[in-house]
Amino acid sequence: MIFRSRVYTDRPAYADFGSAQKFDAIRSIIARRLIEYPNAICSYSGGSDSDIVIHLIETVRKTLNLSPVKYCFFNTGLEMDAIKGHVRDMEKLYDVEITEYRPKKGIVQATRDYGVPFISKIISAGIEGIQTKDIPLSIAEEYVSAEDKVSKRAELKQRYPKCESTINFLCGCNSRGEPRPDIQLVIGSSKYLLDFIAGNPITFKVSAKCCDHCKKKVAHDAQKTFDMVITGERRDEGGMRSVPRKDSTSMCFSEMAGGKYRLKPLFYVSDVDKQWYKDRYSIRYSDAYEVYGLTRTGCCGCSISARAIEDLERIRPFEPNLVKAAWNVFGDSYRYRQRYNEYKAMRLKRRVGK
Repeated sequence: MIFRSRVYTDRPAYADFGSAQKFDAIRSIIARRLIEYPNAICSYSGGSDSDIVIHLIETVRKTLNLSPVKYCFFNTGLEMDAIKGHVRDMEKLYDVEITEYRPKKGIVQATRDYGVPFISKIISAGIEGIQTKDIPLSIAEEYVSAEDKVSKRAELKQRYPKCESTINFLCGCNSRGEPRPDIQLVIGSSKYLLDFIAGNPITFKVSAKCCDHCKKKVAHDAQKTFDMVITGERRDEGGMRSVPRKDSTSMCFSEMAGGKYRLKPLFYVSDVDKQWYKDRYSIRYSDAYEVYGLTRTGCCGCSISARAIEDLERIRPFEPNLVKAAWNVFGDSYRYRQRYNEYKAMRLKRRVGK
């Protein structure tokens, strides 16, 4: 029996349609929700998903003569000229205003204050807990070696109060003490990472709080006066976007706190669907894709991306100063991840050779 999360079991029928029929359904969904909640704001990042979303919204809105949608672009302070220029181009193309918002604390200051991301937001939060709460890595071995893991977990809770998530992260368990080695929320989700850190202590601060300060808080302030928030999130992007949440915000349309609503029209759009739509409507992405050759944009140079260094080399011929700035911000994480990747490859090779 194959276990399927609610992202799969609760998905709507149109999620399995062919591309043409799927986008017909999505346009109907957008129309219905814009009629119900005309006071809507849409996050526009300048990326490829955003380009599909703005085309869908503006096509529906102008066909049905619906109220304008507010568009917002969140500039972290480390953005490609290609993206910033594309935002202005889209304003002209669709005859809309895309308001730029900047954080009170930019990416440089945020990473200095809290630390830089490493591997993923989950891994970053776990390591941040280890660093800030001074919890030794050795508790993982204590837990694994314990015959009574439930009792050991309870004892660790007493020893390190208010450190629940960090203990679970290191030990690969839940708060009841039950082993959970195969979920995303534990250090074991990155193979051999615990062993690597034990032998190669991290000498820089790790945190994903830069995302909170440079995007999430800025977005919350920009969106608070609107009834519906529209984003371009897709399940196929993976990570936390593919994980169901208690408030059903992993679904296409959901109610948020305070009686507001979130619409993610592309949530069940696959990479194949996206390419079909791009070709069908001759959509041109930004130069970051069409000229530089990137496959994703997001936060430029973010050290969560496994392709960060490779992508920066693609950007370098066009925007060398931006690449230099990204290395100044995220360089410690880049270099440490390179060492970890080499260590992991060595361990995997040794394992295959046995």
